[in-house]
Amino acid sequence: MTTIALVDDDQNILTSVSMFLEAEGYTVQTYHDGVAALAGLIERPPDLAILDVKMPRMDGMELLRRLRQTSNIPAIFLTSKDDEIDEALGLNLGADDYVTKPFSQRLLASRIKAILRRSQGDMGSEITQEGDQKIVVRGLLTLDPNRHACLWDGKQVRLTVTEFLILQALAQRPGYVKSRDQLMDAAYDDQIYVDDRTIDSHIKRLRKKFRVIATDFDAIETLYGVGYRYTA
Repeated sequence: MTTIALVDDDQNILTSVSMFLEAEGYTVQTYHDGVAALAGLIERPPDLAILDVKMPRMDGMELLRRLRQTSNIPAIFLTSKDDEIDEALGLNLGADDYVTKPFSQRLLASRIKAILRRSQGDMGSEITQEGDQKIVVRGLLTLDPNRHACLWDGKQVRLTVTEFLILQALAQRPGYVKSRDQLMDAAYDDQIYVDDRTIDSHIKRLRKKFRVIATDFDAIETLYGVGYRYTA
């Protein structure tokens, strides 16, 4: 069974959403605050985490920041309409999506399914006869969609689901320019709205991760006003 972690200090949300998700066939882990969640998510990693932004002791932003040091669990932020949340900041921390409170449980379920499909590699990439997606090798880059593994010069680079899919879309055709719209289509379900700044934030985060390993990394090129391309 797919396991969803739900972290929120509102008991009503914990109860109602967990009951709904269990009825949808998921196993649900619930946590009342970020401190308890951090320990639980490290000890028992779920397939996806839903994190409230505003919580006592440790908020959702800080929780995800700490998780991203060792984990690439897909994550959805729950935010309030009254919150002054910088989405670019959340994306820089590695969030995969946002849902604004109050929200439809059906909407949340559709977002969960979309992200799980992406994390399982169901994005229409080339498939081998055995049903596995082909490993992409471009220069020092190796992408294995079946294991969600990314290597640069033999060293592991931890990527979120969205980051992996954006990089995969670029690396599949080196030298070809991908517009932001094309990258959105590759990385997001059509039910999820994202803007240009979202893609730019993901590209910035990708470069930052690779430059931790290779300070001269420049394989993702920006063509201003057009899009991005991978240069092998």
